[in-house]
Amino acid sequence: MSSPAARMQDPAVGTVAWVVIVAAFGGFLFGFDTAVINGAVDSIETEFALSGLVTGFVVSSALLGCMIGAWLGGSISDRIGRQRAMLVAASFFFASAIGSGLAVGVIDLTVWRVLGGIGVGMASVIAPAYIAEVSPANMRGRMGSLWQMAIVVGIFSAALSNAFIANLAGSAGSPLWLGVDAWRWMFIMEALPALIYGLLALSIPESPRYLVSRGRDEQAASVLRSVVGLTQDSAISEKIREIRQTINVEARQKLRDLVVSGKIMPILWVGLGLAVFQQFVGINVIFYYSNTLWMAVGLAEEQAFLIQVITTAVNILGTVIGIIIVDKVGRRIPLAVGSAGMAVGLGMMTIAFSQATVIERAGEEVVTLPDPWSYIALVSANVFVIFFAATWGPFMWVLLGEMFPNRVRAVALGVTAAANWAANFLISMLFPEMAGLSLVFAYGFYAFSAFLSLIFVLRWVPETKGRELEDMQEVGHQRD
Repeated sequence: MSSPAARMQDPAVGTVAWVVIVAAFGGFLFGFDTAVINGAVDSIETEFALSGLVTGFVVSSALLGCMIGAWLGGSISDRIGRQRAMLVAASFFFASAIGSGLAVGVIDLTVWRVLGGIGVGMASVIAPAYIAEVSPANMRGRMGSLWQMAIVVGIFSAALSNAFIANLAGSAGSPLWLGVDAWRWMFIMEALPALIYGLLALSIPESPRYLVSRGRDEQAASVLRSVVGLTQDSAISEKIREIRQTINVEARQKLRDLVVSGKIMPILWVGLGLAVFQQFVGINVIFYYSNTLWMAVGLAEEQAFLIQVITTAVNILGTVIGIIIVDKVGRRIPLAVGSAGMAVGLGMMTIAFSQATVIERAGEEVVTLPDPWSYIALVSANVFVIFFAATWGPFMWVLLGEMFPNRVRAVALGVTAAANWAANFLISMLFPEMAGLSLVFAYGFYAFSAFLSLIFVLRWVPETKGRELEDMQEVGHQRD
């Protein structure tokens, strides 16, 4: 009997690349939408006279939409198809961009941000699934990693766009084109890539998995032949049978399946720990609030925007490192190294902020970091980002996709993804209040969380490198 590899041809690289790039473009909008708020936070707070807690809620409100979108995205894509679901997500991104830019009050701004978040949540479950379903087996790892890369490029692009617009106008709160304030144009700029995403989605085929679920086997066979690279009719028929069996298994998965003998499966606790710790180290505070943070310790607005661009570039570099090492080194040891590196970076930021002093400038009291602590804080922030980006950023999602038993994988992924978004929302909403109490307190909490994540990884996280998905056991908390 021929091996699966023997029954595959090398599909047209251009076809596979195009299909995956279009799907991954949702990740670009994912990153752009979640990071664009960073350049507008101070202007929004001033424009609408918001308290710290309300500002935190407005900034993190998109994450409520993310939870909704992630929860509903799978069922929507199963109902109308992956391609049409991408069009729905693109329309949400577009409407959110225009609506947020033209918001007249904090309530409608929040509504538009939630709508954009729904698009993000939908993209976060639709695109990775679609990429996995259309990628040839021998290319799936590389193709799947493009999703994470698209996210960090989107974050970088939002930082670059924000800096360009702010510098052009003179500040984020100054009028720009048509007399509209610069911070509003930061949101509106997202409409262009959202429109492009929608148009591009029309050019890609539907997922073979969805086609099989609707009984459209001939169309599924065509996609398996032209994109996935299966050549023999017997191999195509076998693959369609496997897809149909998987669909039946996932359809039977329920939340109650996660409870065994009256107790929650140990491996689910591991997944929840990974999901929560990834956010409790405060990574999204860097991308949502970094301008506010650096301006709070005495840097000019243009310097804060420049630092955000540098930090997001470091994020891309770290992600590239993670992609390179994930299949060579494994998951568990890099996660442990990442936790230690993050703890050091965050600990140094905490120490640096403890050196902040208050000076009087132009009749106002201004917080500032004396040299060399301002440079130490900046370097430490980027140390934290690169250790996160090379490990916890992509590896958490890799582990969540690998370590659950087949019979509960779909439902366990849904629960852990929702926990990740919930933790993101909590940390992002509370940061203004925590920073208002003390930046030392805020970053001390993140540093402590990073230290706890190190203990968690060494004690409970399993190594999944080299294991077949079918071999995963429910006792996955036991490491090799």
